[in-house]
Amino acid sequence: MLDVAVIENAAAAEATLDPIRSRLLAELRVPSSAATVAARMDLPRQKVNYHLKMLERHGLVVLVEEKRRGNVTERIMGATAHSYVISPAALPGVAPDPAHEPNKLSARWMLAVAARLVKDVGTLITGAERANQRLATFALDGEITFATAADRAAFVAELSAATTALAQKYHSGTGAGGRKHRLVVALHPSVTVNLGNELKES
Repeated sequence: MLDVAVIENAAAAEATLDPIRSRLLAELRVPSSAATVAARMDLPRQKVNYHLKMLERHGLVVLVEEKRRGNVTERIMGATAHSYVISPAALPGVAPDPAHEPNKLSARWMLAVAARLVKDVGTLITGAERANQRLATFALDGEITFATAADRAAFVAELSAATTALAQKYHSGTGAGGRKHRLVVALHPSVTVNLGNELKES
């Protein structure tokens, strides 16, 4: 089972958005039979089987094993991943494009960049899996508490200068065997959940 699977097909994405099917994917992180899952979800087995077939059709669940119980063969199904990400590639006509947002200081431009990141990395993962090759990536994730807005602005200025200097140091415009890499650096307020389950800035 994968930690995260990328969904690039529109029909597969639609299948996961059904509440019952998304619940099934969560339940099948531990492989189970339709009868077992139906009992846990308090649903008719026939209904569960219908939704399982839809998920199996799109490769979101797979047959793990078959068990013979008397005259009945029980199919044990399992989700293909622990969690799923729907790539903007599933909606090619309306996928976010950073080029369409003129204000590079806006949160929406950042969102478009993040969407492109999901799309690009999803495409790279799919290609690497088909070629049975390892994909070289690197990411940083952390939190910083700024005492003042001025400190935040100063940090952004220093980070921009340092990143630009590093890029200029290692960028090779003439390297014959070089391969382009995309660098994404983002900073945004952290988000927490209050007791009312409403999102707010921390």
